[in-house]
Amino acid sequence: MKKNDILLSRKPLHILEKIKENLERLNEKMEVMIEIQRHDKKELQAFPDASLDVMTLLSMPDHLRKTAMTICRCGRATAQEIAQHTKRARAVESAYLNQLVLMGYLKKERIGRKAYFFIDRDNQE
Repeated sequence: MKKNDILLSRKPLHILEKIKENLERLNEKMEVMIEIQRHDKKELQAFPDASLDVMTLLSMPDHLRKTAMTICRCGRATAQEIAQHTKRARAVESAYLNQLVLMGYLKKERIGRKAYFFIDRDNQE
């Protein structure tokens, strides 16, 4: 086999791998949408004007989406509480929560030594 033949035979494989990666990403996003729809009516009414709507969540990177969805379910929580739900390290969740604060999706309040994160419904559009 010539070098060009080898390169041409690899190209379809590369394309198929890219398609597979895209399908996996789409599956993850569909799972997020399904999970959001599974919430009972009470949970949805708890955050009627939240800036963390479905489209915003889907546009986020996976690691931030997981943290944001967890804070939506918990309401008000510390990084440690979120970490228990996501099964990630507290320091990791703290960084992600602070990133969501900087992005304007969450608010942070210190009470003593603990920092609590929550969705600010007062400043929602």
